[in-house]
Amino acid sequence: MNTSELITLFHNNHIELANYVNALPDDQFLYSKNGKWTAGQQLSHVYLCLLPISKALASKEFLIQKFGKIERPLWDYDTVLANYKVALANGGKAPEKFLPEAVQPEAKKELTEELRQILDSIQHQLSGYSEEELDTIVMPHPLLGIMTVREMFYLMAYHAIHHLRQTEQNLPA
Repeated sequence: MNTSELITLFHNNHIELANYVNALPDDQFLYSKNGKWTAGQQLSHVYLCLLPISKALASKEFLIQKFGKIERPLWDYDTVLANYKVALANGGKAPEKFLPEAVQPEAKKELTEELRQILDSIQHQLSGYSEEELDTIVMPHPLLGIMTVREMFYLMAYHAIHHLRQTEQNLPA
């Protein structure tokens, strides 16, 4: 998947989640089953996960100095997802800084606008990375460790859909 395709997949998956959550009536937006996150919390979590990525992408030099370059074979999209699913199955959970607080229906519009803004910023930043840089510059993931920028975006593209599916499954039948 080249940079353009990766950016498109990443963006479209996040917009799909945001549109779905925003279309929910308030009672479903606030619905929680068995202690699972509400739809608003799912969207908030995804937003919270994008914040440090946006900050990190702003400086290739910082990423290289802090984390170096990849020292293992590159993971394709399917390998990233398989590793993520194994991490989740082994009890992997989001670190506290990515845990969402309660989100009220009145906050839907603001949260969606903040998500769109960070998506635009990330798209712009990511377009400044060459294909080689996507495959060599790394950043840390709390469950999967050091990943290339491309691998991180494979995961983040999937992450939005993962939380969309969780939202759908958690709603009353």
